[in-house]
Amino acid sequence: MEKHIDILIVGAGISGIGLAAHLSKNCPQRQFDIIERRESFGGTWDLFNYPGIRSDSDMSTFGFNFKPWQKANVLADGASIKGYLSEVVDEYQLKNKIHFKHRVLAANYDSSISKWVVKIEDANQKQQTWIANFVLGCTGYYNYDQGFQPDFPNQAAFKGKLIHPQHWPENLNYADKKVVIIGSGATAITLVPAMAKGGAAHVTMLQRSPTYIASVPSIDFVYDKMRKVLPEALAYKLTRARNIGMQRGIYALAQKQPKLLRKLLLKSIEMQLKGKVDMKHFTPSYNPWDQRLCVVPDGDLFKVLRSGKASVETDQIEKFTENGIQLKSGQHLDADIIVSATGLEIQILGGIKATIDGKPMDTSKHMLYQGIMVSDVPNMAMIIGYINASWTLKVDIAAEYICRLINYMDKSGYDQVIAKGDQTELMEDTVMGSLSSGYIARAADVMPKQGKHAPWNVTNNYLADRKVLKNARFDDAVLKFQKHSTQVSPKPKLVS
Repeated sequence: MEKHIDILIVGAGISGIGLAAHLSKNCPQRQFDIIERRESFGGTWDLFNYPGIRSDSDMSTFGFNFKPWQKANVLADGASIKGYLSEVVDEYQLKNKIHFKHRVLAANYDSSISKWVVKIEDANQKQQTWIANFVLGCTGYYNYDQGFQPDFPNQAAFKGKLIHPQHWPENLNYADKKVVIIGSGATAITLVPAMAKGGAAHVTMLQRSPTYIASVPSIDFVYDKMRKVLPEALAYKLTRARNIGMQRGIYALAQKQPKLLRKLLLKSIEMQLKGKVDMKHFTPSYNPWDQRLCVVPDGDLFKVLRSGKASVETDQIEKFTENGIQLKSGQHLDADIIVSATGLEIQILGGIKATIDGKPMDTSKHMLYQGIMVSDVPNMAMIIGYINASWTLKVDIAAEYICRLINYMDKSGYDQVIAKGDQTELMEDTVMGSLSSGYIARAADVMPKQGKHAPWNVTNNYLADRKVLKNARFDDAVLKFQKHSTQVSPKPKLVS
């Protein structure tokens, strides 16, 4: 089966849905289709279902700029975020544009016809060929099939359950069970209080090294009061602006005065722990924002640690045993359930095998023009959110830029655009920046690379990006456009 489409959006998560809504508003002359390999939309918020799953960004900035988050809670649980996305799908009539249980197997850009020839497996496991003008990657940056799972020494000896949060068993009964959670990132610090409150006998967070953790209020009382006296859209806009400013301020302080921010964060944690837990477990060896800063609502993690329902150990694993984990310090952690909250397996473009006229495309050898368009690849863009602010902030401004670019091409009669790369700009860092987190380090051979100067450097600065993308011209020296061809197009070539 051969199907001709205009714009192909790969992924119906928060990026794909946001981009589709922007295209609906700003490019009504264009048709688009969304393919989603899962049975439902939502991406991360459909995949993860571990206890306590929630955003780690405030919802005034995690919500889209065109749709206010109409609740006062600062952080939202997974089901609420999925519900919010469902409203966007309904409001922009996107459901009939999403092709569920469809997977991209390969994509080849055929320059003889200036189109992408995409091999797709449909819901019936039958292969189809779709021919698209544009391919827009909205797949995030991790593998949905598997998380990052280290091979622990003597792992097979453990008689209990070993679980990765990405594949949480349905109806797992952990009541009165001893639980050890390996990790100290956003997932681990969410799971510890959720499982402790959910009836676990005891929950231990086992970490190799401490993480900076900030406590934030669960309810935004200022926003709640503003909504009662101001129009919803205005209250949302003001709250969003305030929180964006706070995010940038904290990140800027981390860059300019790391010792001061470190002192403030550690003092806040010390006040939360009230002498009940040793501060060594929350005193990182690195500076704030060398790795991602984690947040907890109303200090819930610190509360369960103070109560004794949970504890934290900073140590290294010597080996698994039949009934737990033997630590290198000599201590043994008894466990009925071990949760390996060890992070994500990095993947780009959902693992698609992409080629250009049959030549394989290695994403780690490319840069991103304006943080959006893949260098030297025709008619392709991808959305990768911020590492130091809400993912959705980048979705909104990237989508608006893509819409402007498409409208510019339509007005000028172009059918192809390439951001011509400059190899002298290529750096070792990826577009994820210089964070030292494990998942960032594992991304080196997958993610597009950082460039030295604009428009190839990814700043991870929302306020700067918003201004640049809003005012960006398309008639620069980097973007190369091609007019519509009047010749008879040859038969498209699909490279498997």
